[in-house]
Amino acid sequence: MNLDIDGPAEPVVKAASELAQRSGARLIGFCAADAYLPVTGPEGVALATEVMQQMREDDERRFKELRAEFERLVAGAVETGWRQATEGPTYALVQMARTADLIVTQARRGATTGDRARAADPGSVALQAGRPLLVVGAGTEQRVGRKVVVAWKDTKEARRAVFDAVPLLQDANDVVVATVASTIDQWAREGIADVVSFLARHGVASRSETVESHRESESLVELIDRHDADLVVSGAYGHSRLREWAFGGVTRSLLDEIRLNRFMSN
Repeated sequence: MNLDIDGPAEPVVKAASELAQRSGARLIGFCAADAYLPVTGPEGVALATEVMQQMREDDERRFKELRAEFERLVAGAVETGWRQATEGPTYALVQMARTADLIVTQARRGATTGDRARAADPGSVALQAGRPLLVVGAGTEQRVGRKVVVAWKDTKEARRAVFDAVPLLQDANDVVVATVASTIDQWAREGIADVVSFLARHGVASRSETVESHRESESLVELIDRHDADLVVSGAYGHSRLREWAFGGVTRSLLDEIRLNRFMSN
């Protein structure tokens, strides 16, 4: 479970702790931040170095505060661990993914989080980590995954997401497998029916819904709201271009919907 060093801890800790209790999992709290050298001229190098050292000391104090808050909020409900790193949060979180079945994080902004020295970029983590990512929505207070919409598209990313999400879907009260596309043909209907059958074989009762729309991203969000879903499961679509991650339309739209809980795999 990832904590932004400058962000609130409670929403993501509570969501991750409840999930860990539900599955009997160990919960690892993690936080990373990078202290960077301020831009300055040659005459200011000594001062800049002093400022960077002060930033590192401040971060160490904040790490201790976050660890204490993490342990207080979990309150012994599950087994816990703690890791921290003084380096870029996105890179550090991707490396930490090797220890996890699921990465839980929170995004206070949308598809890009701004200062990448202080907060992990959830889109980049989803595309690089090799683990499913649960982005906890802003203001989450209820259990994640009571009502779920699976945003289905017949791609390897969506197949991976559905498979990775099965443990969450098994605990859901309502699951809708939805396809939104400009044209819903027989091939699309057969595909979504196969997903419903796949889930049934894994103990998940679900139903399907299709929407024909040229406004794929907007119509998907409208469907999520119509079903009052508290979790959306989707593939994470994107690619690296000139060292920047470029996201597909639906992926970017879901990353920008910070009020939603979003489960993504790539």
